[in-house]
Amino acid sequence: MHGGTSGTGIAGAVQYDLKQLHESWMALFFPRQRASQTGVLGKWEPSTTTGTVAYRTWSVVGTAVVALLYPLALFGFAARYYTRRIDGTATRLGVVGVVVLSLIAWGALTALAHFRFSTNGFLAVGAAGGVATVSAAIAYVTGTRGGRASTVLLAYPFAMTAVFLPPVVAALYSPTLSDVIFPNSYSLAVWLLDNPLDLWGINTFLREQFTLEGANYVAMWFGLSVPVGWFLGLLVTLADVVRPKGE
Repeated sequence: MHGGTSGTGIAGAVQYDLKQLHESWMALFFPRQRASQTGVLGKWEPSTTTGTVAYRTWSVVGTAVVALLYPLALFGFAARYYTRRIDGTATRLGVVGVVVLSLIAWGALTALAHFRFSTNGFLAVGAAGGVATVSAAIAYVTGTRGGRASTVLLAYPFAMTAVFLPPVVAALYSPTLSDVIFPNSYSLAVWLLDNPLDLWGINTFLREQFTLEGANYVAMWFGLSVPVGWFLGLLVTLADVVRPKGE
C-alpha cells in the first residue's frame, strides 16, 4: 500500500485508489497528472480559458468513469493476487514444467476416461487434454516473453482454454460431471443471452442457430475462454493502473 495511506486505514486506501485512477484518466490527454507530489514541476494545469474548460470537463467525465471502474478494480486486486501466485509458480516451473504439470493433470483424467468411458469418450478427453496442454504452453510463453498486450490478448484466453476444455469434454461422457457442469452452463448461457448479448439481435440469432446440447457445450466454453480471458486480463491491468506493482 502507498505510504501516504498507511495510517488512515480502509478509507485512506480507497481515497488513494480513487485519486490514482482519476489521475490516470486525466493523463490520457493531459501531461504530468500522476505522482505530481514527487515532481519538481508539479501537476500540469492549463493556462488558457479553452484549455481550462476542456480540462475541467474531462475531469468531471473522469469522476463518473472512476465511479464505474473502481468496483471492477476491487475485483482486479483479487484477480491480480491469484494470478501473481499462479505466475510465480509457472515461472519457477518454466515452460517444460508447465507442460509436464498439464500432462500429469489431464493425463490422469484421460486415464480415468480409459476405464470409465467409451472409446470415443477416451479419445475425446485425450484430445482435449492435448489441446489444453498446448494452450498452457502458449499461455506461459505469451505471458512471460511478451508485454502487457500479449498477456491480455493471448495468455489469459489460452489459460482459460487450458482450464475449461477437458472438464467440459469429460462431462459429455460422465453423468456425474454433466449433472454439475451442464445445468450451470445452461443458466449462464441464458443470462448471457438475456443481458450482455441482448443487442443487435445477437441473442435471437444464437437461439435460432444453436441448441445448447452435446458438443455445443464444448463450443460454448471454448468460445467463452476468449472474452473471459480478456475480461480477467483487463481487470488485472486496471488493478495495476490503480496500484502499480510495489505499491
